[in-house]
Order: sequence, then structure tokens, then C-alpha cells
Amino acid sequence: MIGQAFVRAGLTVLIVAVSGYKWIILVRALLSWVNPDPRNPIVRLLAALTEPVLRPFRRILPPGRLGGIDVSPIFAFFLLYFLEVFLKEVYYSAGRPI
Repeated sequence: MIGQAFVRAGLTVLIVAVSGYKWIILVRALLSWVNPDPRNPIVRLLAALTEPVLRPFRRILPPGRLGGIDVSPIFAFFLLYFLEVFLKEVYYSAGRPI
């Protein structure tokens, strides 16, 4: 009983973290449209938080291949969405007996 509650609490934290990270990626993608000052502390924080996830997607599909359009936030967003759906399914099945 306590173990099940602990697992559900951990899954809740993960789901909220993934959801929040999706928002951070969305904000970074929207900021890229307005060409923000790269020395701005908020812009630097967003870059530091999102670059480890976006960099592998940029290696696979560099922006130069698509006329300078960076689609890495789209792929990262979809990956995080699927991860969030998976975690929610695990969360809801954690309360049911096998």
C-alpha cells in the first residue's frame, strides 16, 4: 500500500517535470523568433536547460538542411509528449492489480 503510493507520487513528480519542460522548450522556440539578446540571463538559462535535449535532434536534422529552420523543438516536444502519455498510463495502471 505505501509502496504503491510512493510509486504514484514519484510518477506525479515526473509527469509535472516533463510537462514543465515542454513549456520551457516552447518558450525557447518562441523566443527564437524575436532574436533575443544572447547575454540576457533568462535567455542563457533557457538555452542551458534546453540545449542538452535539442542538440541531438539538431545533429540528426541540422537547420541548414531545411533552409535555416530549426525543427529540433518540434521533435523534442513530440518526444516529451509521448513520454508524458506513457508516464500517465503507468500512473493509472499503478493503482490496478496485475
